[in-house]
Amino acid sequence: MAARLVVAITTQDIGARITTRRRVPGGFRDAVGVLESWADGVLRVRKRDGTLVEIDEESLVAAKVVPVAPPRPRAK
Repeated sequence: MAARLVVAITTQDIGARITTRRRVPGGFRDAVGVLESWADGVLRVRKRDGTLVEIDEESLVAAKVVPVAPPRPRAK
């Protein structure tokens, strides 16, 4: 059974944590982070490591809002 891919985000989700899947040459790439902006057909997603990913909205095959990441365990 194949998964159903849906883009379930809008510009109203700016500031929310999202997960995306986009088509790239040779397959797909995923990005999870905060949607910082969505203008002129480009989404800008800030990943946890601070990297800014720019995604052409035409390449999106799936996206949705996800809960805030749980805190990482501290080393003992």
